[in-house]
Formats: sequence, C-alpha cells, structure tokens
Amino acid sequence: MTTIVRATLPAEQFALDETFNRVPSAEFEIVRVVADSTDRVLPLLWATADEGEPFDSLPEVISEDPTTQEMSVVTEFDTEYLLKMDWEMHVRVLFYILKEEDATILDARTKDGEWHFRVLFPEHDSVGTMYQSCKDYDITLDIKQITQLSDSFRRGWFGLTEHQYETIVGAYREGYYSVPRKANLEELADRFGVSHQALSERLRRGHEKLIANAMHLESTPV
Repeated sequence: MTTIVRATLPAEQFALDETFNRVPSAEFEIVRVVADSTDRVLPLLWATADEGEPFDSLPEVISEDPTTQEMSVVTEFDTEYLLKMDWEMHVRVLFYILKEEDATILDARTKDGEWHFRVLFPEHDSVGTMYQSCKDYDITLDIKQITQLSDSFRRGWFGLTEHQYETIVGAYREGYYSVPRKANLEELADRFGVSHQALSERLRRGHEKLIANAMHLESTPV
C-alpha cells in the first residue's frame, strides 16, 4: 500500500550544517528534486534568514559550505533567495537510497538544525528497506510518522481523526472561516449534533494538528 513517511535528519548528517553554525537563523525548503543526464541531483532551494547582514551574506555562506559543490541564485526577493544547488556526494546518498525504492520527496525543509522530510513510498515494505539502507550508510533517520494512504488519506495526510477532518471541512463549507463569518460555533454545533464546547475543542485540536504537520512542529498529545 502507498505510504507517506514523516522523518527528521540532523543537518550534520545531511546538508548545510556549517551554514547553520554561521547563520543560525537560516531556514531552507527544497522546491523540487530532479536528476539531469549525468545523474546529479539538482534541487531548487528556498533560503531565508534574519534581515541584515546574515540574509545578505547567505548565498556566499552556502557556496562555502562543504556539503555544496555549486550554487547559483535563480532569483531574489526581499526575504528569500531561490537557489539552484549541486550537492556533494554524501548528501546525494539519501536521494539515491530513496530513488532505489521509487520514493518521492513531497516536502523537505529545515527547523532548529534538522531536516524534516515527508516522503511517499509506492509500497509499504519499501520503508523498512530504505531505513536499513540508511543505517548501512550511518544515516540516522528518525521516523516520526507513517501513514498508509486509504480512502481517508486526505485526513490521514494531516494526522487528523475522522471527526476532526469532517468537522473542519464542514466548518469551511458552512463559511465558518469566511470574513465575515457565515456560520458561528452554535450553528455548527447544531449541525453536527454536539455541544458548543465539544465542537470548540474538536476544532482547536484539529487546527493544532494541521499547523503542527504543515509547519513540522510537535503537537501536544490529544
């Protein structure tokens, strides 16, 4: 069964650790991962940092990072750079391991000196094979969540319970999130046949999980 894995990897075992040491406020997000005719992995990377000198010097710092071979600025905005990267071989090892399992990186970004990945595997058994391959190469991949895609994959993708998913979708369709609102909590509670308090708690917990999964944060236990 098709499976989505959410995992983290320390920067010192993957990429841009020296950049984080020099520019602690730096944040990165991989846009897409492609391979050219020479089988080099050339991702596009969004990069940002705090305003001022750290942001202005970020491309230079990245180009001097030992995990990069080449780096070019595709475009620049007020607070972000779009970069084209060519990584050193030890960084590319993870990409090749995933490629061997026909896996697709859906999302890759950094937070607090770690890389956070969301990866789709066409077969669930491929997850175990990938994990063992990472261990063989001394890559300490920390798997946070494994979600099997099913008829309810849209809610499972974000870690929502069935009730949370249905409530948030229903609230959206009723105009609860519109400005101005077209429905209030009392009206939604009547629609779902629950108390005002129960609905409020269900929405808050659902919102917390959505934010935690989207921003790669740790949500509090439900």
